[in-house]
Amino acid sequence: MTQDVQFSVEANPFAAAEQVCATLGTLTDALFDQHTSRHPAASLSALRTAEHPAAEALFALPLAPNGPVHTALDRLGTVTTAGTGRPGTGARLTDRVVTALQARYGGGAVRGAIADRGTTSAALFQLPVTGEFADAKLRPPFAPALAALAAGQQTRQPVELPTGAGAEVRLVVPPGFHSLTSPGGPPGVSARTVPPLPDGANRTGGSATGGSASGGSASGGSAPATVAAADELARHLAEVAEELFSSTGPEPRRDFAVISATLADLIRDAGVVYAGVCALELDDRASDAALVVSLARHPLPITALATELATVRRHAEVWTVLLPAGPAAVLVEGRTVPVPGPLAADGQRRWVVTSAVQAFVPLPDGGTVLCAQLSTGRPEDWELYTEAFAELLKSIQFGWDGVSVPGTAAAVPAAAVSSVPTPAPAPAPTPSPAAAVEEAAAEAPEERPVHLRGTPVRVPPADFNPFAPVAETPEVPTAGGDQAAPDAEGGPKGTPVMVPPPDFNPFAMGGIPDVSGDAPATRPAGAAPVADPFGTTVAAEQKADPFGTTLPSQGPAVPPPPSSPPVIPAQAPPAAAAAAERSSGQGGDAEEPAPGKGTPVMVPPPDFNPFAIGGLPDLSAPEPEPAEEADAEPQNRPFG
Repeated sequence: MTQDVQFSVEANPFAAAEQVCATLGTLTDALFDQHTSRHPAASLSALRTAEHPAAEALFALPLAPNGPVHTALDRLGTVTTAGTGRPGTGARLTDRVVTALQARYGGGAVRGAIADRGTTSAALFQLPVTGEFADAKLRPPFAPALAALAAGQQTRQPVELPTGAGAEVRLVVPPGFHSLTSPGGPPGVSARTVPPLPDGANRTGGSATGGSASGGSASGGSAPATVAAADELARHLAEVAEELFSSTGPEPRRDFAVISATLADLIRDAGVVYAGVCALELDDRASDAALVVSLARHPLPITALATELATVRRHAEVWTVLLPAGPAAVLVEGRTVPVPGPLAADGQRRWVVTSAVQAFVPLPDGGTVLCAQLSTGRPEDWELYTEAFAELLKSIQFGWDGVSVPGTAAAVPAAAVSSVPTPAPAPAPTPSPAAAVEEAAAEAPEERPVHLRGTPVRVPPADFNPFAPVAETPEVPTAGGDQAAPDAEGGPKGTPVMVPPPDFNPFAMGGIPDVSGDAPATRPAGAAPVADPFGTTVAAEQKADPFGTTLPSQGPAVPPPPSSPPVIPAQAPPAAAAAAERSSGQGGDAEEPAPGKGTPVMVPPPDFNPFAIGGLPDLSAPEPEPAEEADAEPQNRPFG
């Protein structure tokens, strides 16, 4: 984005007011000289706004619409007011005011204009001018008076205005500034007194006497309020020119008044409510500045506006401050302003570097922003002007009727309603009586109060303990007709379950009478023993070891098998027969374990020897051959 675009109207709504401020800076640099009457520099700082009795009650002053738009008060300054409820008629005043001023000063060629052109306009002087950003090295510092605004302070509430008044702002311009706007404002803004037209005057085209606006407008006629506004502005510009050039001839006064009059429509179109210039004398040298106050539509909040300014204007320094009227954004930057050749003393176009400070204060209506800016071509007097500018910002007061600007705050609810429309009741066929009863029952909960709506729940008593054990086990409903009891109206909903007792062990094995040492050792009568499904042995049921080991309670440990087969004694067959008989008749007298899942296996007796040779008929005599063969030496030694 180029610098020219950043100052254009398409880039920001404050560009027109910035153009007016740059144009006034051009006028002060080109038209003010050593013969200009100047106020002392103390006029900007001698008077403090807080010391005046009317400083805290600016809305008590009779200003527009019942009085002027701005008026000068002794020991205070120029009190200026502007509002969104008084836009004015928009009538054009430039041609009428220029004609009146030329008639006042006797005609003649204005500086830089051609006398035989017939009309005098701003384009003849190459006005207005547009400023550009200066280099960052030429940016003025953020003065201490401006930085002090960032400190916390108490804010004022907007003054309550009658409905239809909109949002209004009032502020105090320090003494030393000469206003280039009419005290009564544009036509239709204030209730200015319309003087009666003399006899023989054009009732629709204006007055025929000299010294006042004469001639008709381009449309063939003007309203009396427009004629009165033009006459007032012409008189006011003539008075300002006489104050500034009191020690010179009529030519400098005429030049300044006429050139300022050519900017009347430009100032009004830019939304400017106050435009003034300052001519001071400080340490035997001249100093000047320009001040512009305007209103513009901008819906962004102050934080978003400050972010936008810091992003677009990269060479500027932007702060967010807190004024008595509310939050604001303050911008400090350097600008280069051209001085057109027709206005320059040597007729050559040149550029002037100015230091500018600009403040943006949002109005309470949420869509209007007050923009106040001051520029000067004297960087050595920067602190003097910033102190006066800070006092101007502190004097801002707002009034509001409580109605937001359409399209900003008031548009949000409207958009929400339009995007999500409220469903309207659709036409339906004539319902039956049963359907009507159901609809009435469905609509009944909607008529309850808000605090009674929802799903009803059972509230437990105050002494309810959710962790207490259940005292009684509820009976399982039988299959007769008690199963429908929970579903009966008023009964609890759900599936009945058996609540276990407090001493229930979910990990205990079913059918085992004694699980732990604390449990009773008695077995219920008639209860059959249950085999261990996992092959373990419990205290109540000892079983033979299926892996050939011996429990300590059943006898000594079995020694390891010998290296040679043992000698079986003569009584081995009876023992074997007894073992076979015991093995075959094991299930007769002994308790039979309950049948379980799996494949039945034969459990060997405790004295079972897995290494013994089974099925031998009778081994009465031992066989010493294996022992003798082990002890005897071999008969033949093949290796000697």
